[in-house]
Amino acid sequence: MTVGTGDDLIVAMRRPGIVTGSAPVILITFPDYDTGHPQHGGALTAHGYEMRIAPKRGARSEEQLLALSADVAGAIVSTDPFTRDVLRDSPGLRVIARVGVGIDSIDAAAATELGVAITTTPGANEETVADHAIAMMLALLRRIPENDTGVRRGEWNRTGPHTPLLLSGCTVGLVGYGHIGRLVARRLAGFDVELLVTDPALGDSQSPRAVELAELLARSDIVSLHCPLIPATRHLIDQSALQLMRPHAVLINTSRGGVVDEAALIQALTDGVIAGAALDVFETEPPGHSPLLAMRNVVVSPHVGGLSTKSVDAMIRKATASVIDVLEGRVPEGLANPAILE
Repeated sequence: MTVGTGDDLIVAMRRPGIVTGSAPVILITFPDYDTGHPQHGGALTAHGYEMRIAPKRGARSEEQLLALSADVAGAIVSTDPFTRDVLRDSPGLRVIARVGVGIDSIDAAAATELGVAITTTPGANEETVADHAIAMMLALLRRIPENDTGVRRGEWNRTGPHTPLLLSGCTVGLVGYGHIGRLVARRLAGFDVELLVTDPALGDSQSPRAVELAELLARSDIVSLHCPLIPATRHLIDQSALQLMRPHAVLINTSRGGVVDEAALIQALTDGVIAGAALDVFETEPPGHSPLLAMRNVVVSPHVGGLSTKSVDAMIRKATASVIDVLEGRVPEGLANPAILE
């Protein structure tokens, strides 16, 4: 692939029919974006861009997004639904900078076809996600939320069905063994667990830890998901997969909600097919009145696995820089659809 520079790149990454003149508008939907920070909003202002602040703190429809994006040149976003229709009806949009690494809320094929660059922020939050996965394991096994609620109600339940479980000595299966999966494995080394991993990218790995998904599910006490949401992984953990797990096993999901068939998970938890789950992500976010929220054997958090004060700052800096790069004709860091340059 040949990548141009300067004016050639500006032409390659510009959508047809764009009228220039007034200051380009950048849509900001990532919550708590600091408009005055010199490397966040201050950088946009310094380069002559205007900001439209519309933080996404809940569900957002295509119609709501289109009302915000129809006249913008760039967007620094959360998990907004950039569908083909939204992209088509936002003719001036040249770059979507995702604050994070998942782009499942963006129609990447349509974006590439329409000349919209998609960027992500790799390397900014992997450590944070790994920390959160371990925290979710421990919170579920040690019954932290359940005990916290009980003590606040005046209860003192320490034994019997309330007795916490032990992470050390468990068999932990990691579904997905990329950067985050490996960081989780590094953290688990201190807990003396037996580690199993499955990932198509491992190929014919001779590592004794690499097994097929069915074997991992059948042998693991804890199954932790660390794979992207792509067509091949949607509902990877479905009814048949859950049936392979042990009755005392638990499921941890800090990847994407769509990797799990949520209806099947609710039924499995209700029927005792598995013992519990810890979920940072859901098929629909926020999860509304999902039965999962009423289950004592389920620990939940609001898709914060990749968020910390350090990671948020790093991701916003990267996203902001990538928008400026694209609009000024440079190849951005973290370009997720490099085919746009072909």
